[in-house]
Amino acid sequence: MTVSLRCPGLYCGRELLPNGSWGECGACPRGFRANVSSLCEPCNNTPVFYDWLYLGFMTFSPLVLHWFFIDNTTPFRGRLSRGALVLHLTALLETVLAAFCTILIIEPYGKLDLKACPVTSLSDWYTLFHNPRPNYEETLHCTQEAVYPLHTMVFIFYGLCVSIMLLIRPWLVHFFLPKTGGATVYAALYFFPILTVLHAVLGGLIYYTFPYIVIVLSVISNAAHFAFKIDQSMKVHIVSTVTDIRNMIIVLGHWVMHGYGIISLTQLRDPVLHSSLLCLVPLPALFYIITARFTDPNKLHNE
Repeated sequence: MTVSLRCPGLYCGRELLPNGSWGECGACPRGFRANVSSLCEPCNNTPVFYDWLYLGFMTFSPLVLHWFFIDNTTPFRGRLSRGALVLHLTALLETVLAAFCTILIIEPYGKLDLKACPVTSLSDWYTLFHNPRPNYEETLHCTQEAVYPLHTMVFIFYGLCVSIMLLIRPWLVHFFLPKTGGATVYAALYFFPILTVLHAVLGGLIYYTFPYIVIVLSVISNAAHFAFKIDQSMKVHIVSTVTDIRNMIIVLGHWVMHGYGIISLTQLRDPVLHSSLLCLVPLPALFYIITARFTDPNKLHNE
């Protein structure tokens, strides 16, 4: 049956009924999206490379926060303690398990694959604000997940992260870090609700800007890491980075973040040119180390 009349609004569509006819204009069911003819079509597209990069960003964001709070709440006496190392690895395990479980429970079920609707514009993330009002009368509610499943699966992932953490980490904290390890659990119980609200409100903006967020934050975090050192000489920065395993891991982590931001920004459309940009990854660290001596407050004298 051919539908001659398009529905008003950007996201209103007609659902195919069991009798073979098309229903009234309204919101398409989950996993469907209205096409140009206002017919609800299933989301059978494969996520593009940028979508996977976005999901990767949403995955490692809580992992980085886990590691940050573990590193700042566990005692450090010149080397990484066994308890801190166990918690770092546990946070990684929790995040990976949650990510795999999230993909498995999203269509197609039980497979490490996703079926998605393409993201075409920022408004796709905020269909709530695009409910039409024909003839300025009754509002036609067509709010739906036009970016299925990129929006809801992040909420599922956060929920699984918290659940898996509460099942695993308290036991390890009890055995390895009974005095300070509990703070890492409480920290997660604070930042996960914050991440959830940010995703609910700013999900679309984050989708389009996360490459810039990663690059900027990696540069700022890299500078903050070096700035906390009392001795700002070039020799101390180089020696401490090479000989201190903790400093080396932190610097390498910043490099990985910076490289991820470059890949997300370029999407490697020109593999040769864009891959060569990865050579710039160590530049922020080298720039700080070389120029730190010119900004050392101890060398500034008031006349």
